[in-house]
Amino acid sequence: MRRQLPSIQGLLCFESAAKHASFTKAAQELSLTQGAVSRQVSSLEEKLGVALFKRDRHGMQLTQAGARYYKNISQRLHGLERDTLDIMGGNSLGNNLAIAAVPTFASKWLVPRLPHFSQLFPNTHIHIETRTRAFMFSDSGMDAAIYAGTPEQVLQWAGTEATKLFDEEVIPVCSPSLLRRNRPLTPDQISRMPLLQQSTRPEAWRQWFNAQGLDPAQSMAGPKYEQFSMQVAAAQCGLGVSLMPTVLVTNELRNGDLVVACQRPLSGLRAYYFIQPQFALHIETATHFKKWLSQHFITQ
Repeated sequence: MRRQLPSIQGLLCFESAAKHASFTKAAQELSLTQGAVSRQVSSLEEKLGVALFKRDRHGMQLTQAGARYYKNISQRLHGLERDTLDIMGGNSLGNNLAIAAVPTFASKWLVPRLPHFSQLFPNTHIHIETRTRAFMFSDSGMDAAIYAGTPEQVLQWAGTEATKLFDEEVIPVCSPSLLRRNRPLTPDQISRMPLLQQSTRPEAWRQWFNAQGLDPAQSMAGPKYEQFSMQVAAAQCGLGVSLMPTVLVTNELRNGDLVVACQRPLSGLRAYYFIQPQFALHIETATHFKKWLSQHFITQ
């Protein structure tokens, strides 16, 4: 049976036009004429039988169907490009592993330790992309993910299996300039200071204060940051106190850019997990990487 697939050129033109909301910018990106991009998109719409853009005198925007199609095909085009580059680079022997990880963990913990993995498995290439939330493996091209979350969040990640690596510990940290005579703060003192918030963990400070027997009204107030790396930078600048996983601020604490604001860590609410789709490819490579990760978490 013949597959119902549109042309790659049509998909590329649509993806670029959707990304820029402009045929002109898509043409510049793809080194085509505006008319060629427009014709490719029109041909794609004709094949699909669905309008992908709304066009009027004010410009163009995606239809609801177009937005959904763009979200799906852009991930698959990215995966196809990665697979193609692997072949072109001679990395087609099945020793590649695409890992999703949160940005700060990837840059501060994972990447600095990869040289050791490369020494053990020199023919294995680890590709890393950042994800801050759960995703569908079937749409992503990822082989596995390193994810920090609660047991409930892991169970809700459909179609996956999880291996627990390590319990997460969080601790309040801040710039040394916020401490008087280098003396740690009490939980009550911290409750009256600016609290740096993680937008993906809105309950984090409340959980920490509750563990100290407090319930300050402002526990969810304060500037919000999507990535822990932004929080680290904000804390170093003295903007407030940050509740950070200790695994992500080891270097900053060691070199004095940050100090522990209160020696009361909280652990056990979240853990780091190695997440794989239930029917995973590259099983042997993933098994080696998972075992290596487990050993490094134990000896961190």
